[in-house]
Amino acid sequence: MLHPTIAGTGACSERRSRATLDDVALITRVAGKDDAAFEALYRGYYPRLRRFLERVTRRPQMVEEILNDTMLVVWRKAPSYNLRSKVSTWIFGIAFRRALKALKRIDDPVDFDPDDSADQSGVGPEYALQQHETRACLAQALGALSADHRAVIELTYFQGHSCAEIAEIMRCPVNTVKTRMFHARRRLRMLMADNARDGE
Repeated sequence: MLHPTIAGTGACSERRSRATLDDVALITRVAGKDDAAFEALYRGYYPRLRRFLERVTRRPQMVEEILNDTMLVVWRKAPSYNLRSKVSTWIFGIAFRRALKALKRIDDPVDFDPDDSADQSGVGPEYALQQHETRACLAQALGALSADHRAVIELTYFQGHSCAEIAEIMRCPVNTVKTRMFHARRRLRMLMADNARDGE
């Protein structure tokens, strides 16, 4: 079920390279306190960061604040960006650390609706029901994982980062990322199976 899409085409690689160069140009301008560049960077990263933070925190009510904190750090620290990693890796690393810091401050129950942004148009009722149940089951299983394990799943399968990039984002060795991925996938399989049995 959780298999990353392998983009083997040259066109896809070329688009990624262009995006990386565009990001470097933007972050260089942001370092010079260019408001228009910062706005472009913010708009470009907003959807991806929002999804990432929703999945890591499982607390949608916190996401905007963490996202804005993240981008404030990007604004302040842009001059320290040193090209040792992709801009996206650097920004997601900041977002991950801000999310963990925010989670340490709270202990309220998780309130998350997996269908908040689901588009149900153009599907039959049986398919829609099955998709709803699958999403709810997956959301429940993801919610039972630790923040570190949720982050590894999100960064790999939904953001397309490599193990090396995730290690940089999470500030841990690559082998730790691989171990977390192994345990996260195993736990997800067990939880999904349990949830499916409970629903029978």
